[in-house]
Amino acid sequence: TEGKLGGQAEVAGVSGTWRHLTENVNQLAGNLTTQVRAIAEVSTAVTRGDLTRSITVEAQGEVAELKDNINQMIANLRATTEKNAQQDWLKSNLARIGGQLQGQRDLGTVTQLIMSEVTPVVEAVQGAFFLAEHEDGRTRLRRAASYGSGPAAGDTGDDVAFVPGEGLVGQAALDKRPIRVRDVPADYLHVRSGLGRGAPAELVVLPILFEEEVLGVIELASFRRYEDLHATFLEQLVGTIGVVLNTIIANVRTEALLEESQRLAQELQEQSVELQRTNAELEDKARLLTEQSRDLEAKNHEIELARTGLEEKAEQLALSSQYKSEFLANMSHELRTPLNSLLILAKLLADNPQDNLTDKQIEFARTIHGSGSDLLALINDILDLSKVEAGKMDVNPAPVVLREVVEHVRSTFGPLAEQQGLDLVVDVEPGLPAALVTDEQRLHQVLKNLLSNALKFTERGSVRLSVGSPDPGAVFGVPSLDGAERVLAFRVTDTGIGVPAEKLRLIFEAFQQADGTTSRKYGGTGLGLSISREIARLLGGAITVESRTGRGSTFTLHVPTTYPFAGEGETAATPIPPEQPVPVAPPLITDRPASGDARGLAGLTVLVVDDDVRNVFALTSALELHGMRVLYADDGKTGLALLQEHPEVDLVLMDVMMPDMDGNETTRVLRGMPAFADLPVLFLTAKAMPGDRDKSLAAGASDYITKPVDLDRLLGLIATWTGRGRGAGAGA
Repeated sequence: TEGKLGGQAEVAGVSGTWRHLTENVNQLAGNLTTQVRAIAEVSTAVTRGDLTRSITVEAQGEVAELKDNINQMIANLRATTEKNAQQDWLKSNLARIGGQLQGQRDLGTVTQLIMSEVTPVVEAVQGAFFLAEHEDGRTRLRRAASYGSGPAAGDTGDDVAFVPGEGLVGQAALDKRPIRVRDVPADYLHVRSGLGRGAPAELVVLPILFEEEVLGVIELASFRRYEDLHATFLEQLVGTIGVVLNTIIANVRTEALLEESQRLAQELQEQSVELQRTNAELEDKARLLTEQSRDLEAKNHEIELARTGLEEKAEQLALSSQYKSEFLANMSHELRTPLNSLLILAKLLADNPQDNLTDKQIEFARTIHGSGSDLLALINDILDLSKVEAGKMDVNPAPVVLREVVEHVRSTFGPLAEQQGLDLVVDVEPGLPAALVTDEQRLHQVLKNLLSNALKFTERGSVRLSVGSPDPGAVFGVPSLDGAERVLAFRVTDTGIGVPAEKLRLIFEAFQQADGTTSRKYGGTGLGLSISREIARLLGGAITVESRTGRGSTFTLHVPTTYPFAGEGETAATPIPPEQPVPVAPPLITDRPASGDARGLAGLTVLVVDDDVRNVFALTSALELHGMRVLYADDGKTGLALLQEHPEVDLVLMDVMMPDMDGNETTRVLRGMPAFADLPVLFLTAKAMPGDRDKSLAAGASDYITKPVDLDRLLGLIATWTGRGRGAGAGA
């Protein structure tokens, strides 16, 4: 019995253990099933693209490692997907906005498009675009477009502008890097809508650059902090915006230059038509005038070709202003060369030394000479403008006596004023320095332009030049004037037609006039004031204007008494005695030069070396009328050969630009011949750019005369260099 009971107890214990083991196994199997099912569900969701799920059931051992690996994989996939989504967002928005900017030509349209598209993309609620403007050497950032904003606090209108360094907009432009302002004060800015208003949480100010040049600034305000993705988007977008703005600005400049070129071509064409009409009237008058008419017709064809060349050149002006400067220099040579013969022959006809022309024919000849002189003035103005633009206008500062400047004005413009029935008054403020250090030629040029304009636009009344001090407390905005020890003011006041207020800023631009209509009463090209303003800048000064329509104008030239780069102590400080307005002397009337040898030049032998037969004909005609014998060579080699055949030559007139050997090379060879080392060689050239005179003098020229040649001056120089005139010796 005991044995039986003991066996039953042992069986019962084994059965309990087995039951416990079975329960554990079932529990483990249930847990494993739950874990596997959870893993399967998450895996299926991930496979379908749902990366928000993760395995959260508890596990141990290898199952736990599997769970962690799967969760890590999901996290990695989620991060990669988010990064790819951000890149897709970035690329798609950059491409979309960049595509909208392509082909735009108007700055106003582009800036508003940028604000309308960019502001909502970066979740901003307010913004403004400030476009860089350059005027009188100063840069201003003026608001050109906005998003969700009106005038700034305290502004009376929409004209909001900053200079570099002013405010956050100006500072971003000055530093050329973005500015981010977080935790914006509640009273700094309010964003308004139809439902309410609130303060932004963050501001970002972005400069728009192209090749380190600031083209504009964008300011954006947001209720939220800008995300890194938005910052990256803006950083990449401003580069694209800079390229688009630069392209539009370059196109605008190119179109403006093309319009200027076309305007110049139109003026040349109008002059060509006028020359054709004059030629038609003179064809039946004389054989020489008929021949001149043919030359003018040929020149009209050259001018037409030049006009075509100007249009082609205008397309390249955006690449380099150097091309235009060189072109204008070459054009001046091409125009001066035939103009030389035109003026000489016209003067000979007007002088009528053989008394064989009628009064009407003489009047025609004087008209031709006057028209040619006007054309020469136009060429000189264009050349001056090209020199200024190319930075090749030289300034030679030296002491200039103020009294001599005043007397020059009286003697030059007094007869002109009296001829027009106007009063010319010149007065000088007491106590001014006796002299100033500046470029005398450039100073005279500016005063000449201002006084010529005053006389041209004044029909009755007076023109006054007042030399004195600037207005008390005047601020010029020009460092060389504001920092000068003393400044002189040359005020030219007239009682003429005046300038409308809306055109005061335009009259200093090239080819601009107060009356630019096709029916305007007063002629001219509109270059004088533009050139005068640039020359004033070169002298360290400035020109201002005050005017009222119908009441007259006052142009004031301010210059420092000492040129900005001149040494100290170069100017005198002796005051000028008080001086009252001086009556103008009547114009000097001279008789026509007598025919024949009026200067004692008869018997001289002159060699003319020039490849242009028109110039040779004109010079030969003029010199032979004064009893001189003229030899002719059309190139340098022939000229040297003629010299050796005719050692009796007294003087050589040498052209500079010739084929094979130019005038400089020919003269260097000539100076190497002992027999001609001291022979006077006068250069006659149509190429008068900076440095040309020095090159010719260095080559051995005795003197240098630019075409068109003033015949009286040429005869005077011949007399001087050959010892036939008073004070024989070195030339001018």
